[in-house]
Amino acid sequence: MSHDTRTALLTGLWLSATALSAPALAQHVPFGEDFTGKIGDTRATSQPAFPRAPQAPKGAPNVLLILIDDAGFAAGSLTGGLAQTPNIEALAHEGVLYNRFNTVGICSPTRAALLTGRNHHQVGFGNLTNVAAGFPAYNGVWKKETASLGRILQLSGYSTAAFGKWHNTPQWEVSAAGPFDHWPTNLGFDHFYGFLEGDDNQWEPHLYNDTRPIEHTPAPETGYHLTTDLVNQALGWVDDHDALAAQKPYFLYLATGAVHMPHHVPAEWIARNKGRYDKGWDVFREEAFARQKKLGIIPADAKLTPRPAALPAWDSLKPDEKRLYAHQMEVFSAFLEQTDTEIGRLVKELRARPGGDNLMVITIVGDNGGSAEGDIGGSIVNEQGMAVAAPNDFALQLANIDKQGGPDVASHYSAGWAWATSTPFQWMKQVASHFGGTRDPLIIDWPGHTAQSKVIRGQFSHVNDIVPTVLDAAGIRLPEVIDGVPQLPLEGKSLLPTLTNPAAPDVHTEQYFEIFGNRAIYKDGWVASAKRDYLPWSLLKDVRKVYADNADQDKWELYHVAGDYSESQDLAAKDPGKLAELRAEFDREARRNGVYPLVPLPLGAPSIVDKAQRHFEYRADISGLPGNGLPNLIGRAHRFDVELGASAATASGVLIAHGGRLGGYALYLDHGTLSFENNVFGQKHEKIMASAPLAADARKVGFEFVPATGNAAEGLPWTAKVGGGTIRLLIDGKAVAESAVSLYPDYAGAFSETFDIGKDRGSQVGTSEAARQSATVAINRVTLDLP
Repeated sequence: MSHDTRTALLTGLWLSATALSAPALAQHVPFGEDFTGKIGDTRATSQPAFPRAPQAPKGAPNVLLILIDDAGFAAGSLTGGLAQTPNIEALAHEGVLYNRFNTVGICSPTRAALLTGRNHHQVGFGNLTNVAAGFPAYNGVWKKETASLGRILQLSGYSTAAFGKWHNTPQWEVSAAGPFDHWPTNLGFDHFYGFLEGDDNQWEPHLYNDTRPIEHTPAPETGYHLTTDLVNQALGWVDDHDALAAQKPYFLYLATGAVHMPHHVPAEWIARNKGRYDKGWDVFREEAFARQKKLGIIPADAKLTPRPAALPAWDSLKPDEKRLYAHQMEVFSAFLEQTDTEIGRLVKELRARPGGDNLMVITIVGDNGGSAEGDIGGSIVNEQGMAVAAPNDFALQLANIDKQGGPDVASHYSAGWAWATSTPFQWMKQVASHFGGTRDPLIIDWPGHTAQSKVIRGQFSHVNDIVPTVLDAAGIRLPEVIDGVPQLPLEGKSLLPTLTNPAAPDVHTEQYFEIFGNRAIYKDGWVASAKRDYLPWSLLKDVRKVYADNADQDKWELYHVAGDYSESQDLAAKDPGKLAELRAEFDREARRNGVYPLVPLPLGAPSIVDKAQRHFEYRADISGLPGNGLPNLIGRAHRFDVELGASAATASGVLIAHGGRLGGYALYLDHGTLSFENNVFGQKHEKIMASAPLAADARKVGFEFVPATGNAAEGLPWTAKVGGGTIRLLIDGKAVAESAVSLYPDYAGAFSETFDIGKDRGSQVGTSEAARQSATVAINRVTLDLP
C-alpha cells in the first residue's frame, strides 16, 4: 500500500471514529437539536456536550463477507468438484454449510440482493449494469429506499470497507466527473479498493482507490496478481482500523474477480492440475455427483439431470478438442485453488488479530452457476471481445494453449464445463429458471455460535437472507428511515436460528427468480419455471433472440423440489392445477417487485458522451478517460489531431493511446517519426510509420480512419462487429503514410483500459520501446472529429 493511500485511509478512519454523526433516522437536523448540554448567557451557566457517534451493540461481531464469482455448485472439493479448496472446506467444518442456498443467477443482480436484503428488481438491478433499461427495476440506479448493509452498519457504529468487484454503479457515472452517489463510498462503505466492471484483468487490473483511478499496478513479471493484492489491501485496512478505531466492529466485504473470466493464474498452480480433467465433462459430472452423495452434500435420493442436447458429448470430440478443453478446465481449477489459498490467508490473519475470536465469516462460493459465456469452444478474448466478434476460432485457441492463464490471453473454458460445475442441476449462469443458474454453496462460520457442523443445513435460503442474518447477529434493527428516505422492508429472512439448530423450520418459504426472462417461482417446496428459447452460451450471438418479445410462448415446467432436489422430474403435465397456481403466484410477485416488462430493450440509457456530438477536445493534463468516456468508434470514420507545444523532430513516446496488452491502438513518435500501432486483440500488431521524421516546424500530427464497409448503425448492444479499414497518418493535415488495418478499433481492449494522452496508463498497447514511454514533447490538446 502506497504512503499516500495509507495516509488517506488513516485520515478517513480517524474521522470516522471521531466525527460528529447525525442521528440515523434523519437527514437534516435542526440547529442544536442533538445538543445534550446547556446553553446559558455565560460560560459559567453553560455546559458543553458533543454529539455522540453511534455505537454498535455490545458483542456485535466483526463481519467478513466473501463472494466468489462464477464458481458453480460443484466447482470445488467441498461440494464434489476436483479443484482442491481445503480452506473453504475448513470454514464449513468449523461452521455450517447450506445446500439449498440460492443466488439470483447473474452478477449485478445477485450483488444488489446480497447487499440490501431485498429483491434485485426492488434495488433497480433486474439486469446487468451493462444493459440497463429505462424502467425503475432495470435502470441500474441503486434505489435510496433500499439502503445497503454497509450503510445500516455505518449508522450502527461499524467501520465498513469493500474490496474487489463492485459492478453496481451505472456505467454513465463511472468517470472522474462522477457523480459519485452510486459508488461504494456513497452507498455505505468508508473505503473501496477494487474495480467497477463485471470482469477485469487479474494480471493488470483497472482499479479505483475510493473514487480515484490507480494508474498502474506492478507488472505481471513482478508476481503481482489481483486476488493477492485484494487480500493484502483488506488486511492493511483492518490494521489501520485496529490502530485508530479498535472500539468499533468492522464489516469487510471481499468480492473476488476470481473465478470469473479471464481465468488468470500463475503457471505453478496450473501445473498442479495437469491431467486432472482428461476424462471430460460427462465423466466429471457423474463422478462429482457420486462424491456429492458420499459427502452428504445432496440427498441420497437426488437424481443427476441429463446433458442439454445442444452440448456435445465428450466422447464425440476430436483429440485436439479434448486436449484444449481439458486444459481450459485445468486453468479454471488452478484459479479456484489459488483463490481458496488467499481466502484461507485472509481468514487466518483476521482470526489472529484483535476481535478475531468474534469474527463472523460468511462465504458464498459463486454468485451464480458456472459460466457458459465462453461459448462451446471456450475463449481467449474477454467478454467485450466476444461481443464484437474478435478472432477466437479453435485453431487460434489451440495455437495459444500454452498461454492460457497468463497475461497475454483472456482465458475462459468451454460451456461444457459450466454445465459440469453446476452438477447435479440443469443449466448454468443466466438461467435463473433452474437451480443450475442459481444454486451455490453458502458457509457461515462464527466461532462459539454454531453447532453440529457435520449436519448440512437444508433450509431453502436466498442471497437476500444475508442482510437480516448479519443484523440479527449484531442485534441491529433496520431503521424505518435512512438518510431521510423511508425504507422498504427486508425481503430476506434471518438464518441465525439454523446456526445452532439444523432442524430449524424454513422461514424463507417463497421466492421468485428472473434474469433475461428466464424465470421461476419457489413456494413451499414447489417450483414453476420457464426458460427462454436461447442458449446461455450464445447470449452474445443470439442477442435478438434474447430480446425477442415472445415470452408468452415460453414453456413452463413444474417440480416438487421438496423431494426432487435437482429438478429432475417435470410434473407440469401431471399437475396442471398446481402449475397454474404457481404461475399466478409468479405474476403477483412480478407485479409487486417491478419485474414487468420482461426483458426490456436496453436502449437510450444515459451516456457520458453526447451521441449527437461530433467534435471533442481534450487537454493533455486530463487523467485517463474510461472507455465509455469516448464515442463508440466501431465502424465509424473519425480523425484524431494532436497539437504539439514544441518541435518534435527528435521526440519519442505516446501521443495518444487507448487500450492495453489485450488490444487497442496508439499514436506515438519514434525519434521524431510519426508511428501508429493497431493491437488486434493481443494476437497481431499492425504498425504504420511515416517515411521520415517530422520537420522542425511541424506542430500538428494525427491520424484518420476510413472504414471499409461504411459507418456502423446504432442498435442493440453486442451487435456492433469490429471491421477493417484504412489508417492514414497526418502531419499538419497532410497524409504522409497509410495502410489497411484488419480489425480496428479493438473495442475489447479499449473498453476496460483508459484513453490516455502523453502516456499509456494501465497495461501497454504498443510493443516497441517508443510506444511504451511517456512523450518527450509537450502536447497542447487533442481533438477528435466524426463526420
